[in-house]
Amino acid sequence: MAPTPEPGRRERRKLELRARILQAAVWHFEEQGFHATTVAAICERADVATKTFFNHFETKQHLLREIARERLGVLLADIEAICKNEETTRDRLLAFFDLAAKRTLEAGPMNREFLTELVHVVNESPEKSDHARRLHGAFGAIVEEGLANHEVTTRHAPGTLTEMILGAYYVLMFNYANLDAYPIEVHAEAVGHFLADAIAPHPEE
Repeated sequence: MAPTPEPGRRERRKLELRARILQAAVWHFEEQGFHATTVAAICERADVATKTFFNHFETKQHLLREIARERLGVLLADIEAICKNEETTRDRLLAFFDLAAKRTLEAGPMNREFLTELVHVVNESPEKSDHARRLHGAFGAIVEEGLANHEVTTRHAPGTLTEMILGAYYVLMFNYANLDAYPIEVHAEAVGHFLADAIAPHPEE
């Protein structure tokens, strides 16, 4: 397979400007909140013209969605790393929900907006995005590996078990984004144990 060609100077400049805008936006969003942050403030911190901003992002909401896509990439990488580093299905589920809670808290208050947007990104129509398929596939890999190791029940379809895990993650993130003082670490630990018990094989299997 031929190596991927290096981007030219113009493309590198474009990527650099985009990264600066995203970095400036995250800083302002976390300091002031999404709604209080103006495009002008983002441009000033990124040291770019307003026209440059709109060359990269149609609106501030589109920029937020791009940040959410990046967060989704981190989420998928976390799942992949956990699958490699943890030996059993139970350990993988507990490790994932523990890490999900820690990532959420580390991101600060602005993460509530990011989480809401993340759900929108994942559930975009298939014609626009494959994010839902990728996330479903990542959780599905945990189920399939568990089945291969006889650690997951065969009483229900793998797809159903995958959707249980995905749904539990959505509910956890939704509650954190919408409920004040939601103890996400406590609930994440409980969810991990519940799912590990729920999908474990029964003695007769």
